[in-house]
Amino acid sequence: MGIVVAYLIVTLGVGLVAYRLTDRTAEDYYLASRTLGTVVLLFTTFATLLSAFTFFAGPNIAYANGPEWILVMGLMDGLIFGVLWYVVGYKQWLVGKKHGYVTLGEMLGDRFGSPRLRALVAGISLFWLFPYVMLQQVGAGGALSALTNGAVPYWAGAGLITVFMIGYVVLSGMRGVAWTDTLQGLFMLTMVWAAFVWVLGSVGGIGAATDALASSNPEFLSLGGGVYSAPWMLSQAIGIAFGVAMFPQVNQRFFVANSEKVLKRTMALWPLVVLLLFVPAFMLGAWAAGLGVPMPESGNILPGVLAEYTPTWFAALVVAGAMAAMMSSSDSMLLSGSSYFTRDLYRPFINDAASARREDLIARVGVAVFATLAFLASLYNPPSLFVIGDTAFGGFAQLAPPVIVALYWQRTTLSGMVAGLLGSQLFYMVTTFTPAAGETTTVLGVVVPGVMESFAGWSSSIAGMVVGLVLVVGVSAVTAPAPAERPAVLGGSSETDD
Repeated sequence: MGIVVAYLIVTLGVGLVAYRLTDRTAEDYYLASRTLGTVVLLFTTFATLLSAFTFFAGPNIAYANGPEWILVMGLMDGLIFGVLWYVVGYKQWLVGKKHGYVTLGEMLGDRFGSPRLRALVAGISLFWLFPYVMLQQVGAGGALSALTNGAVPYWAGAGLITVFMIGYVVLSGMRGVAWTDTLQGLFMLTMVWAAFVWVLGSVGGIGAATDALASSNPEFLSLGGGVYSAPWMLSQAIGIAFGVAMFPQVNQRFFVANSEKVLKRTMALWPLVVLLLFVPAFMLGAWAAGLGVPMPESGNILPGVLAEYTPTWFAALVVAGAMAAMMSSSDSMLLSGSSYFTRDLYRPFINDAASARREDLIARVGVAVFATLAFLASLYNPPSLFVIGDTAFGGFAQLAPPVIVALYWQRTTLSGMVAGLLGSQLFYMVTTFTPAAGETTTVLGVVVPGVMESFAGWSSSIAGMVVGLVLVVGVSAVTAPAPAERPAVLGGSSETDD
């Protein structure tokens, strides 16, 4: 526990240093004045994405179903998101630099001349961001409880992480978050590979671990077995990759590069860095099944593997790495969520004349409020980490088709955008939160019958994205642009110098 606390204190110290260098302006607080270089941008994006979903849910999936999850999260999402980084991120960077945009909603609201569209994008984003922030607190509480054998209860672990996150995010803004993310990303990679080598050394190497898996779960070593059907794997990969591109904390990083070359270098390095983390983490989960490691009461196999094959002090270091993953995701989520609230809701609808200093203050208060509410929600028996993360990924993915169409098709209209956004969200929520045809669920004592058919093995996230694409294109094709629309806003301009 002392190792974890020491790590948290170091992180807070970095936040204090960044606070002394941060201007009291919204652009500097949210985007570090668009000055990030290749290494910091790569690792702040990397660390931002590597959350409790990666460190705990990923190995759990490999433990239960086999290591093909690496293909979904590693190869597929590494490559698909790398492409989206260019398709969405590069275009946003060009437009954001030209017009000074801080959020996705701000950019779209200006393009379509609609504060209500701006608020709609922010509202959808905050709705799905909330459970994903909660996921990090659930993971942190469970990890600390497992590490201390229950001496630190779940609520105390989740609360401790929440307090530290509030502290350094409120103080430091994007600059401090990016610096700590870089340290956390490097620390994560180091510790997961150290755990990988240590566990393999304890069990006799890769061959012995794989032989044990082949004896106990031979189906894990064949492609396409169990849940890993082609539609399921593609649904997960596509849904997660498109969802990641629309995550506020990731999407906002499309605005912060200090040059075009920085953005493109980071995009090219992304798939490699992703595989460097996913392969050892997920293989440890899969090998644990063959080695007969029982699932701990926490419901996360990675701490169980470490407890079985490594000393307590080393397990604490790896858990600190997992905590780094959770904190580096949550800090960025809190910062981006705050920017969506202040820029897209507070300023246009409550106080349009707010000074930069007042907006800066509201942003810092918003971080604390959002984190506290997510912590309180995390105390009420939340579902599994995979369910929380997968649902949020799918919700964000519904934003992608309308946004991409708007970026590249000047004929897109405000009516088409609203139809695409609302239609896909409604479809996704109905198909996600109601049972399938032939099944029932009980809501507040009322039996609700299922009405939705399956989608031939494809997820409702993919089906919803198709609905959104059809609606934004179809409605735009038959409606006229609103008078306040400005198609030229998303034209952008290329930068050739470094």
